[in-house]
Amino acid sequence: MKLFSHRKRPVHLGPFPLERLRRLTDPGARPLGIEPGRPLPPRPAEARVDGPRGAGHAYRPYLDLLDERRLGRPAQPAPVPDGETERANNLKAGLYFLDADMVGCAIVPDEAWSDQRSNHPYAVVVLIAHTRSPAGRQPGDEWIDGTRQLNADLRAAELAVITAAYIRNIGFEATAHTPTGSDVDLDRLALQAGLVEVAGGRLRSPYLRTGFALSAVTTSMVVRPDAPLARRSAAARLRTTLGPGWLIGWGGTRAGLDRLNGDHRPLHLGRYPMERIARVDEPTTLVIEDEVERVPVRAGGFPRAANGDFGPKFQNDVKVFAFKTPSAQAYVSQIAAMVPHQDGPVGDQPDQGTDDAGANADAVKALAHHLGADMVGVCRIPDYAWYSHRGDGTPIQPYHRYAVVILLDQGYETMEGASGDDWISGAQSMRAYMRGAQIAGILAEHIRSLGHGARSQTNRDSDVLHIPLVLHAGLGEMSRIGELVLNPFVGPRFKSVVVTTDLPLTPDRHIDFGLQDFCSKCTKCARECPCAAIPFGDKIMFNGYETWKPDVERCTKYRLGNLRGSACGRCMKTCPFNIEGVLAERAVLWAAIRLPVTRRWIARLDDWIGNGSINPVKKWWWDLEFVDGRAVEPARGTNARELDPSGGRIADSQQIALYTPDLLPPGDAVGVPVRLVRKEALQRAAEAESPRAALARIGAPARSPGRGRSRWLGRVSSGRRVL
Repeated sequence: MKLFSHRKRPVHLGPFPLERLRRLTDPGARPLGIEPGRPLPPRPAEARVDGPRGAGHAYRPYLDLLDERRLGRPAQPAPVPDGETERANNLKAGLYFLDADMVGCAIVPDEAWSDQRSNHPYAVVVLIAHTRSPAGRQPGDEWIDGTRQLNADLRAAELAVITAAYIRNIGFEATAHTPTGSDVDLDRLALQAGLVEVAGGRLRSPYLRTGFALSAVTTSMVVRPDAPLARRSAAARLRTTLGPGWLIGWGGTRAGLDRLNGDHRPLHLGRYPMERIARVDEPTTLVIEDEVERVPVRAGGFPRAANGDFGPKFQNDVKVFAFKTPSAQAYVSQIAAMVPHQDGPVGDQPDQGTDDAGANADAVKALAHHLGADMVGVCRIPDYAWYSHRGDGTPIQPYHRYAVVILLDQGYETMEGASGDDWISGAQSMRAYMRGAQIAGILAEHIRSLGHGARSQTNRDSDVLHIPLVLHAGLGEMSRIGELVLNPFVGPRFKSVVVTTDLPLTPDRHIDFGLQDFCSKCTKCARECPCAAIPFGDKIMFNGYETWKPDVERCTKYRLGNLRGSACGRCMKTCPFNIEGVLAERAVLWAAIRLPVTRRWIARLDDWIGNGSINPVKKWWWDLEFVDGRAVEPARGTNARELDPSGGRIADSQQIALYTPDLLPPGDAVGVPVRLVRKEALQRAAEAESPRAALARIGAPARSPGRGRSRWLGRVSSGRRVL
């Protein structure tokens, strides 16, 4: 539970108060007590040995992929600032956006080079801490123990490789140095950058009690170096880690008290207290299972554009819309490299220790959180959650029973500095998709090694629709945004990745935090949508389920054709549930869940305090567009939208096009444009069935608000399943 907000803390300072440490005056000075020819003391070692079903083997393919991408040729120079401080801050903030624990810049000392010396005078150094290890035996330990160093190594390698690619994309030479593939002494670089010090015969980080991994990027890009840490007495080191400001997270930094960071929580529960949200047997929106038709990948908005349904302009736009920035370009190349590892051979026999569905579910969640997931849920896969056809037109037959659904936060800090549809939006999506593909790939590989089928389903290649699985895995409720399930702690600010499997798992129950009532009283996302694609009106029935159905055509075209940004996430940016998670916000969240009478006022309060506006302190990226292999200044400028309280003036005249399944292209229409029939789609919207009428039609009982939350009174007796 965070006590203090970091709204006023620039992103490049990171979560730890490194700026409070005393340093030498000369950045090029040798760290005190370190001699060129002498070996450095060791780092803290991992405390636990390998578990009996350790997942360490599953990391190797991903480490190899990263090491293969350490090098590359730079693009043409981009119009970036000349100031060495601004450059250093940009690189640091980009690494903190990627979840680095600590970052520093350094002048590379001669003794840090191996035989493969380069002409790169500067380095950006990354430190990744081991994941938490709560006391006592915990669910998932037998999968995780012995992998904490390997896990940190993987994250450190990812951040170095991605950052090196980004630097090359803006026109400078850069080489990544990973824990398993390096031309430099990473420990010496970390000392030079002031990230670590020698204390008690160990190489330690001032704010960590755990071990850590290091990586670096050496570059020709001139950046302002940080100085090595000054010598400190034992008492001074103690004051650093026991000072009241650090312990409680004063100034918005990470707190020293484990409980304030959630470090006391077992890994399988994650950092967010989802167990405190009410669980129910059925979702809070109506789903008539036997009326839900399976749809092909081809029917999605972006595949329709790619196949020419929206015309040649949008067919070209779909190739670059979300990754037309130098940072997103770096993420996308890594996403593509992981696709061949989404599936693989299964062990000959199921492991005898994997017959307990409850223990398996806990272990899966623990490993996913250990790898970097923000939330994890489990559900059975209904048939309608499988696509009917893949993108190449081949039919899909359901092949796994369970889904492990993983959520990746797109980052509150960066969202704070954005308009939602500017030049960082696509990078936010691609960063989450990249991390998700890595997590799901390792998890699926480990499950297969235990003798159970498993496949990761990523944004690049998925046989399942993620939205119904996020709903059924108890990770959120359907929201006014329509094509998005909303979570009580991160709102709509996430991307999902899924692992489908036959490993026996205990499903999670659905959740109910009053969102249907809240969204009925709040229209902020509809008001702020730049293309009026989110409905102001009531829910309707679409393809057998109840939803606020957005205008997918209008939304897709705006995201593809956005000339002043990359894609769009303005609905996520402005939603009242897009919160940082400090104590005061948690109190308001409690009221929104428990006190229905407060919801309309909370929605208004969100506007009054300016949530959803741009926080300039958090704007760290450069507005650059990647065009024809180089980064340039955007020709049309940058979206910088502020809140528009009068945006609801179109509510009465809004028209939403509803492309029902019979108006969608067939699954095998690959490369063949299928004309949009918007006039007919508008008519379908006008004739859409209401949820109340659907209940009456199938003979089901009406709804009743239970404690302010939507409840279904019983099940239908006609044989239809209502979930």
